[in-house]
Amino acid sequence: MATKIKLARVGAPHRASYRIIVTDSHKACDSSFIENVGFWNPVAEPEVINVKQERVLDWLSKGAQPTESVVKILKRANVWSEFLKLQGGKR
Repeated sequence: MATKIKLARVGAPHRASYRIIVTDSHKACDSSFIENVGFWNPVAEPEVINVKQERVLDWLSKGAQPTESVVKILKRANVWSEFLKLQGGKR
């Protein structure tokens, strides 16, 4: 099973917030997911990023592929640099 780390939109109209989820790559973002590994609220001032770093690093080490938008969020949360350190700078 190919896994992806994606954003799933939640929240009211015009007040979007997003869950960072791990799901099968063939499923839609709004369907069932394997695990909720974080939260991002771009509307709040300042923006809110909550990431379960241990779980994200575990899924990335297992081969889960993050989307481009998730990579940007992980970089802001300093999780991506930690992953690169664990990988030895391969990516």
